[in-house]
Amino acid sequence: MPVGTITRGTTNTNRLRRVDRWIGHLKVLRTTTDPLVVDLGYGASAVTSLELYHRLAHKRPDVEVLGLEIDPTRVKGANDQLAEVRTGQTGFAADARVSFSVGGFEVPLPKGRKPAVIRALNVLRQYDESEVVPAWRMLVKRLQPHGILIDGTCDEIGRIAAWVDVTHHGPVRFTVSLRLAELDRPSIVAERLPKILIHRNVPGEHIHQLLIDLDRHWQHQAPLAAYGPKQRWVATVKALKAQGWPVLGSAHRWKLGELTVPWDAVEPQGFAWE
Repeated sequence: MPVGTITRGTTNTNRLRRVDRWIGHLKVLRTTTDPLVVDLGYGASAVTSLELYHRLAHKRPDVEVLGLEIDPTRVKGANDQLAEVRTGQTGFAADARVSFSVGGFEVPLPKGRKPAVIRALNVLRQYDESEVVPAWRMLVKRLQPHGILIDGTCDEIGRIAAWVDVTHHGPVRFTVSLRLAELDRPSIVAERLPKILIHRNVPGEHIHQLLIDLDRHWQHQAPLAAYGPKQRWVATVKALKAQGWPVLGSAHRWKLGELTVPWDAVEPQGFAWE
């Protein structure tokens, strides 16, 4: 039996573009001999799985995407959509290496295959915080040795997103990704934090301080808005790094509206992987 709870199924075209772009630059996707990516809990439509394949195929032409859903009705609907794609009458490649099947956190795969990446967006948000780490542990056991689980949340149109990269050794990175145009304050991401962090945005927690400092530097860099939001964001991230936050990556990623820090920079009080 599939392990997990049926999600609300909400999905939209282009909703997961930010996390897809992140997955596309992961080292494991470039180096693995079996570029299988699992889209766990893709929802009521096949569109985000098809978009995931379309984006990753530019980086790895032999990539394969498997969409998993607990609800058999959703799987049937996705396969009906896929049949239409196969006719060549849609915007997706007719020969897209995409398939759909029933499954949950157990990630059922034939012949002992293991995915390089599991994308679980807007899946764990409906669970209790205490259930997150057990779900992570179950999922990473299904991964290839250097595989990565992406657990995150985004808004309905993909302008605000945040996720955690989890490996066999536990969570390793936390990323915020924002649409910078018309951004009022970066802490708007608070409402879309992954489940493991969303209730920790309170005084005394690292994530709370990160969002406070991020807003403060964003405000201080307001004069740069005349040169565009990208310049303002890059200056904000540089100021955050100069303050002492262990910011990862380079201006190339920052210009995309991303901010990435090691997991231990935002790790909740009392968190334990083992």
